[in-house]
Amino acid sequence: MVLAFDTSYTMEGIPLRAAFNGDVMCLVMDPNIAFDDLCDDLRDLCKFNSEDPFTMKWIDEEGDPCTLSKQVELDEAVRLYHINAESQLVINVFKGTPKQPGMLMEGEDRLYRRGARRWRKIYQFNGHSFVARRFGKMTVCPICRDIIWGLGRQGVKCMNCKYTVHKRCHRIVKLICGEHISQQAPLQYTGDTVPEVHGYTNHMLDLDRSMKRNKSTTSSGRRGLVKDEFYTKDQDVEPGSGSRIGVNDFDFIRVIGRGSYAKVMMVRLKETDRIYAMKVIKKELVNDDEDIDWVQTEKHVFEIASNHPFLVGLHSCFQTRSRLFFVIEFVNGGDLMFHMQRMRRLEESHARFYAAEISCALNYLHEKGIIYRDLKLDNVLLDPDGHVKLTDYGMCKEGLLPGEKTSTFCGTPNYIAPEILRGEDYAASVDWWALGVLLYEMLAGRSPFDIVTATDNPDQNTEDYLFQVILEKPIRIPRSLSVRAASCLKGFLNKNPLERLGCHPQTGFSDICTHFFFKSIDWEALDKRQVAPPFKPKVEDEDDILSNFDPQFTTEPVHLTPDDPSLLETIDQSEFDGFEYINPLLMSSDDAV
Repeated sequence: MVLAFDTSYTMEGIPLRAAFNGDVMCLVMDPNIAFDDLCDDLRDLCKFNSEDPFTMKWIDEEGDPCTLSKQVELDEAVRLYHINAESQLVINVFKGTPKQPGMLMEGEDRLYRRGARRWRKIYQFNGHSFVARRFGKMTVCPICRDIIWGLGRQGVKCMNCKYTVHKRCHRIVKLICGEHISQQAPLQYTGDTVPEVHGYTNHMLDLDRSMKRNKSTTSSGRRGLVKDEFYTKDQDVEPGSGSRIGVNDFDFIRVIGRGSYAKVMMVRLKETDRIYAMKVIKKELVNDDEDIDWVQTEKHVFEIASNHPFLVGLHSCFQTRSRLFFVIEFVNGGDLMFHMQRMRRLEESHARFYAAEISCALNYLHEKGIIYRDLKLDNVLLDPDGHVKLTDYGMCKEGLLPGEKTSTFCGTPNYIAPEILRGEDYAASVDWWALGVLLYEMLAGRSPFDIVTATDNPDQNTEDYLFQVILEKPIRIPRSLSVRAASCLKGFLNKNPLERLGCHPQTGFSDICTHFFFKSIDWEALDKRQVAPPFKPKVEDEDDILSNFDPQFTTEPVHLTPDDPSLLETIDQSEFDGFEYINPLLMSSDDAV
């Protein structure tokens, strides 16, 4: 195989990202690879039959797809890769051929538009197809003998044989996918040291640091690695019943929001009579490793966010057989989108205050190795005093060390940074771009890219054209804005992330604090919530509170739909082990987040 994720190619090989059917395979390509060998390798990786035709298109330096159908085209792609000093070569693979030469493949238009979606990365090595995964239980890596646990997606699991290792260790796995391994005797974890692991089996540590292992099983009909089955003392107990809190501890009051994955309700904790927001996610919608990882990431960011004044904190998590529940801080002042629809635009002093508090929240997340990636008016809430609270951490990327970057294409189209659209690796720069878009909306009362929605030309009313505007068109600052506001917007909305305000490796956040648009802000007092907000929402009684939320949600019936027993049988409950959580700060008598 000439395509590999092998350390022997790391010096002179070409990093290759092969995308097929929503997955991105991370590979290294021999620069002298023959076209026929490339076709054979991709046919094998995409699991095409020998007679199945397929089409390959590589993405050039301008982001345009170019067909790969013969050796000379492959050589040209490699030549341009070296000339342009690209970080990687991207090839999109499609099953079948175009109906006519030059026509798009089925679904190709959606591929380049992409929208707010995520692509799953697959790391190919020794026949394994590793995908990133976070675990509800501590798992011992058979390579380095350390525990797979902590920030970020530190573990990867093979989609085929379920073999699990650290992400950093997957390049040195000796076992070929599908090879049989012998089983070991149970291991004991008696202290702070990690048990010795010999061979290639995976062992899981329960959270009480005792290791328990049931008899292993092998899947019928094929040889290969099967992850050992482990049991815990709560294996036969209803999910969530081991938690100190559950559905019956709450009164459901109103529906206050809804998304593609979840419904958010206003609830009352019976024991303390306190009001919280409850985010409810159906397990049937969390149907693959990437979705499960997203839920675990959101939970972990909620835990971290509980320690900051401008981030919505977590009260607790619990589950039933059909649903996952996040009980979070209830922020009753409504979101900025709702208030902007009423006020049209904000005074400069008001926009400066909100931008400053949002900057503090983003900087806190960045210092914790987290990129927010979904800043927008809808996700900026106001508390009863008028202070900002960021919410919805479903798009967050965590575990990034200084200097590290990520590459997932995700976000809300109107706020997506140019470097994401260009397919470049990125870090916290995308959050500062989104803050620039949001600040522009607050000051001007419209998006900097509203030209897209204002036109009558249907060809200019698409995400394709929106992305083209973001990438190519200069941003026009309204003449009504002050010089300092215009300067700040130009800084945040610089299409080059290296020159963008807030993105300098050493002085990023301090550059924001010292910008003359924020000259009047006392940052130390602001971070302690000692600066008076310019607007205080009306939240004196329940009717006032509900007036701050969109009626399309608050008028919905408040109930959970009945469970479908046949659907429950298809849910692997073990995927949600360890989801239960109660904020340790709630052990005091006031029970406040």
